Amino acid sequence: MSKKEVKTNAMRMLDRAKVSYSYEEYECDDFTDGIQTADKLGYDHKLVYKTLVTTGKTGNHYVFVIPIEAEIDFKKAAKVVGEKSLEMLHLKDLTKVTGYVRGGCTAIGMKKQFPTVIQEDAKELEYMHVSGGKLGMQIRLAPQDLQKVAKAEFADVIRP
Repeated sequence: MSKKEVKTNAMRMLDRAKVSYSYEEYECDDFTDGIQTADKLGYDHKLVYKTLVTTGKTGNHYVFVIPIEAEIDFKKAAKVVGEKSLEMLHLKDLTKVTGYVRGGCTAIGMKKQFPTVIQEDAKELEYMHVSGGKLGMQIRLAPQDLQKVAKAEFADVIRP
């Protein structure tokens, strides 16, 4: 018997949008950061992006997709989304707000569509890797496809 392919919500949304992507599953029982994941899978760090969920002064949530080795610049990010300030969403609220767990959070297919920003450098890439919507899964797709499906914009939101 063959193992049935398990589709995540993110994958179903990509399929519906007729977006070309590939995915890779790997052994992962708890959260590992993007750098550990990239090293485990042999990915170039420049091609792997992490998804951060923030809360603005207004209480609205915002999603930022940035390189795994980068740090978000909260001032720049707040300006891009029109907020006075931003802070990281509390970890205890992540699943309730997004529907995803830490380490499996992706900008595609959250419970609700939040304003999403992809670090502008991604535009230059042929493809990128992002979480596939569950622990132990990475999706490879074109940055423009991620932008389309996540209804995102490109902007500079990381520290120099």
